[in-house]
Amino acid sequence: MRKTMLWMPLLAGGLALGSAAHAQDAGACPELPAGSQLSWEYKGSSGGDFCRALRADGSEAFGLYISAQPTFEPRRADREERGQVDGREVTWYRAELAADPTVQGRETVLQLPNGRSAHVWLQAPSLDQLNTGLNLVQGLHFRPGRGDQQVAGQ
Repeated sequence: MRKTMLWMPLLAGGLALGSAAHAQDAGACPELPAGSQLSWEYKGSSGGDFCRALRADGSEAFGLYISAQPTFEPRRADREERGQVDGREVTWYRAELAADPTVQGRETVLQLPNGRSAHVWLQAPSLDQLNTGLNLVQGLHFRPGRGDQQVAGQ
């Protein structure tokens, strides 16, 4: 079994410096599901847009990275379940956090209408909580001009 390092959450530590200033500046992130009580933590760069959906207690519900090229390459052997994100069919792939193999993790990649890719991931301590997270992610909405825009120069 492949041990996948969910590197985006680890990257968050480095990108989250000064996150309070970026929490409200989430224009490139998709619209969160109605009633979810989540907020975005956002960090943009010339290479892409990093978005973390945070619960009221500051913990990560899920995250995503939008870029011109996919940052996740799925492996057929890690397929777990089918689902939808913003009405698009996706396959969720098993991911394991090397530091804690008891954590349930899933990740997927989807192609946005403008040709960019969104790598979406989530982690949970149990399958029930993972399923709750998958249901939240299903309600994301990538709309033109928000999470579905071109990075300048691309």
